[in-house]
Amino acid sequence: MFQEIFAFEFMRNALLAALLSSVACGIIGTYVVVKKIGFISGGIAHTAFGGVGVGYYLGINPLLGVIPFSLAAAVAIGLLSKKAKVAEDTAIGTFWALGMAVGVICIGLKPGYAPDLFSYLFGNILTVPTVDLWMIMLLDLLILAIVWLLSKEFLAISFDEEYAAVSGLKTTALYLLMLCLIALTVVVMMRVVGIVMVIALLTIPAAIARMVSRSLPGMMLRAVLLSAFFSICGLWLSFLLDVASGATIILVAGFCFLLAHAWRLFRLSTSVPGLS
Repeated sequence: MFQEIFAFEFMRNALLAALLSSVACGIIGTYVVVKKIGFISGGIAHTAFGGVGVGYYLGINPLLGVIPFSLAAAVAIGLLSKKAKVAEDTAIGTFWALGMAVGVICIGLKPGYAPDLFSYLFGNILTVPTVDLWMIMLLDLLILAIVWLLSKEFLAISFDEEYAAVSGLKTTALYLLMLCLIALTVVVMMRVVGIVMVIALLTIPAAIARMVSRSLPGMMLRAVLLSAFFSICGLWLSFLLDVASGATIILVAGFCFLLAHAWRLFRLSTSVPGLS
């Protein structure tokens, strides 16, 4: 069955996109879950739609428009919340709306029909071209390099940012860099599950991995493997059932998340007397 499915080139590209994106998703998703910044990640993801519109208006690959746009949004949200003392949810909500508005306006200003923009909102892994695979691979390598170089610093600000600041670390700069890595991960995941659902695949694998991990590297590894598993299973099911690939991947991840927590509750109820 798998041989028949992956005999098609577009399915092989989709499989590669799923595996490559799982690397960034698992690693950065771990920081998102540990630091509890899922809402910020969602804000950056939705703001990135402005970059899609700008890229389409300029006649370039929309992903090339998303990269600078999402990075700028990540830095702006971080600076407003850290330096200008604007409430974090206010900054996120403002950029969330602005990004979507810029995207809609730019798409409307461009004459003619806007092709395949729906896939950037809800994902279409089956249409990922080879050039996007190379871009995803390069972003993966960049994310891996930064995380490897600053692993101790990121660990410090993830668990105790105040102590890290007292210890002499430049916590604001590190926090902004972490947000930029989230922005790059959003770019990687955009073609897989789309802007609307990218936050789910950023958080669900890492959240499940956290239940069975005792160290951050172990959590990252399990999150990468889970993300790859969800993506491949969702891709396979979407092909068999002829349904949207991005949504199917998220449904598989969500079902596994609920199953994992149901099992955890069952174990607790059987191990603690009187809880049942």
